[in-house]
Amino acid sequence: MPSQQAIGVFDSGLGGISVLREIHRLLPNEHLIYVADSGHAPYGGKTPDYIRERSKRVADFLLEQQVKALVVACNTATVHAVDYLREVLPIPVVGIEPAVKPAARLTQTGVVGVLATQQTVNSPRLHRLIREYASHVQVITQACPGLVEHVEAGDFHSDAVRQLLKHYTLPLLDAGVDTLVLGCTHYPFLAEAIHDVTHGRMTVLETSTPVTHQLMRVLEQHDLRQMENLEGDIRFFSSKQGEQHHLSMQVLWQKPLELVVLPAPYV
Repeated sequence: MPSQQAIGVFDSGLGGISVLREIHRLLPNEHLIYVADSGHAPYGGKTPDYIRERSKRVADFLLEQQVKALVVACNTATVHAVDYLREVLPIPVVGIEPAVKPAARLTQTGVVGVLATQQTVNSPRLHRLIREYASHVQVITQACPGLVEHVEAGDFHSDAVRQLLKHYTLPLLDAGVDTLVLGCTHYPFLAEAIHDVTHGRMTVLETSTPVTHQLMRVLEQHDLRQMENLEGDIRFFSSKQGEQHHLSMQVLWQKPLELVVLPAPYV
């Protein structure tokens, strides 16, 4: 039965595990397959064509695993590839977008900050989101080169990452930002460090829960919910090898896992 098939989830690297954890929490009966395209991370410095090609390659692998739906747990891949994937794939595709709309409702100062990769900051999709839902407030976007690499390495609290976070967030505080949107799925793993360097002066928003709720709606619409009372199994794949990479993934998942390298055509 299609409803018993797995849901595919992928990211440019390990950041999408923040989304995977929430999907598993809210949909514990669903089987999940996660692909970390860490061999090609970060997407934020790649061209849009490259991002579309890699997203399609990973999606093709997941289709081979007979997934029933695809979650693009990567903001950069969403802005550059989700429309294309929806055109060419025979399954429902759920993307992820920065939480600009709720941030615009929450801000008391009228100034919202968005941390994202360079590609997301430059994307017409983000600017359209801002025009549609946040035109009545000031939105300051900040590209954050280097943060993805720290998360991929399992580094969330070093002096180096804290200095980067200060460089990116303290000017936002000075500009009056009181609500900060994490526009990359890697960044929630730095939320504690962000809270520390900004002394808790900003409300921090990310989108793991909203994208999971959207996935639930899509599964319902297509009659794809797994209704059997069982514990869903979770399989992990990556385009990168190495013990440290495996350890970093386990730290983010917060429990031991078996990691399989993607087969040659997809690496």
